[in-house]
Amino acid sequence: MSLHVIIDGYNLILRSGRFSPLDRTALELGRDALVEKLSAYKKIKRHKITVVFDGSQKFYFQGPAFSQKGIGLRFSRHGETADEVICAMAKKERQRAVVVSSDNEVCRRAETFGAATMGTQTFEERMEMALGAEISGDDENDDSPWSGNTVKKGPSRRPPKKARQHLQKTGKL
Repeated sequence: MSLHVIIDGYNLILRSGRFSPLDRTALELGRDALVEKLSAYKKIKRHKITVVFDGSQKFYFQGPAFSQKGIGLRFSRHGETADEVICAMAKKERQRAVVVSSDNEVCRRAETFGAATMGTQTFEERMEMALGAEISGDDENDDSPWSGNTVKKGPSRRPPKKARQHLQKTGKL
């Protein structure tokens, strides 16, 4: 099952230490830097990625939805918010969706449709780790002999199915 990562664009930009200073200089700089970073991330992970922004009249010449460097960009139309667009996309994608937002209401609504959710800071950290591992040449499937122990410790109770599915989806990011 391929994942569709749906990102609350301005929420991620405003909470980011990397993109927020650029956004304060010019709105387009923050968006462009985010798209650039997500494009590099997509080359590694191959997930479908859509970033949703609150709309602006000047983007309607391209339409409310278009693609830039392989990243889907959506702007909300007049009279709707980016949160509504994200929830509609999560409802359509259901189990395939991973919603990235620090807005608790958006996350709660997306989870009711079966989508996994992740905070913007957590997603940014995972994105940086993936990009850093790619640059340093680290590989998860190295050929070193396994030196682990098979003795199990701790409680034998596993998490509920919904929690396991959430961990499985977000673990792929």
